[in-house]
Amino acid sequence: MNEERRRELGQFLRDRRANLVRAELGLPPIGRSRTLGLRREEVAAFAAVSVTWYTWLEQGRDINASRQVLESIARVLRLTAAEQSYLLAMGGYAPVPLAEVAPIEAAPPHLQALLDALDFPAFAVAPDWGIAGWNTAYTLLYSRIAEVGTAERNLLWLIFTDPQLRRMLPDWEETSRHFVGEFRAESGPRLGSAAHASLVARLQGASPDFAKIWAERGVEGFASRQRVFLHPGVGELVFEQHRLVPSEAPELHFVLYAPTPGTPTRERLAGLSAR
Repeated sequence: MNEERRRELGQFLRDRRANLVRAELGLPPIGRSRTLGLRREEVAAFAAVSVTWYTWLEQGRDINASRQVLESIARVLRLTAAEQSYLLAMGGYAPVPLAEVAPIEAAPPHLQALLDALDFPAFAVAPDWGIAGWNTAYTLLYSRIAEVGTAERNLLWLIFTDPQLRRMLPDWEETSRHFVGEFRAESGPRLGSAAHASLVARLQGASPDFAKIWAERGVEGFASRQRVFLHPGVGELVFEQHRLVPSEAPELHFVLYAPTPGTPTRERLAGLSAR
């Protein structure tokens, strides 16, 4: 486990420990009124590890933590499935334990052809959340995608730095938190890599909003959900957001915006295409 992962793992455990509701675990308040947070010795006791060892784990020391012990701690801290996967990734038990991933600037031609065949907005996202391909319908939704440079063509970067995109999202605060949580959930294997550290540092420097949300260490898995955009030309567009992973290119994933039935979204997109 590299130093960056150890440090992040320790901080992640401290954050989650501090936010647990004591009553839900059958524990009394600490003192007269403190109802949130477990003591380290309480976590250690529930997880059947020594207090000293657990303290070292939170301190980011170079110790070995087995998968079984991390899973036990995850149960004590009542982590979600996404949070447990993130914890295991930081502990070195990710499906792909690599630190560096070569940047992907463009989707393979056959996958780009698949995007082009769709009549609703869709784009391909690389492991660093760079946008590696998109179709014509996506440019109708978000025209700036074809204008930004490669370094800025990153989903997180655009969400947090592009005023036009922010104005298009009436639920920007909720959406941005979803994205940061999903990005963190996927970034466990890359913690400590120069590319990942550089991207996070750039985002923290460019956006106080990102810096604040990132510091909260929220983790969540992807879930299909409704997405609403306020397009400057045609007004409200409502989509169902889905994600697909090509079997022959699992390092990429496709984000699809399917028009929500019962809304005028498909007709409004067609009107944009006819202009």
